[in-house]
Amino acid sequence: MEEQARYDAKERGFEIVEDWARDFPGCEIILPKRSTKYSAGYDFFLVNDVEIPKNGKIIVSTDVKTYMQKNERLEIHIRSSLGIKKGLYLLNAEGVIDHDYYGNPKNDGKIMMGIGNTNPFPVMIKKGERIAQGIFSKYLLADGDNFENNGNSRNGGMGSTDE
Repeated sequence: MEEQARYDAKERGFEIVEDWARDFPGCEIILPKRSTKYSAGYDFFLVNDVEIPKNGKIIVSTDVKTYMQKNERLEIHIRSSLGIKKGLYLLNAEGVIDHDYYGNPKNDGKIMMGIGNTNPFPVMIKKGERIAQGIFSKYLLADGDNFENNGNSRNGGMGSTDE
């Protein structure tokens, strides 16, 4: 109960996932931050060097989780510099992180991203580079939305509500 009250007092933000869920224990994690005063997006930084194979794809771990209000989501977008200059893209076009992803039992809400490479050659991205940006937004419910818990619960990462 005390833990829930502390969580409810926070508006929205980022944290490093718990040690048991980290892919890069002991590595310095830079929490997402805005680059300019009027930036809408919070830049995510790469934890380690990665090479995306030619016409290939990889999954990138951030070791970061996010918390937000119940009627909000975090949208993940590729940074334009990676898309336009390097030919990279998010595999699902846009990521959506839901409120109830925070602290889930399989990965503590760790944000991961699938990145694809459109080039006929591998692309290297270095540790500390900004790879994506997250934008918090509110969402609305449709009239007559009578959601009833049908047994689905958040228990993992990508696609985890319909496993």
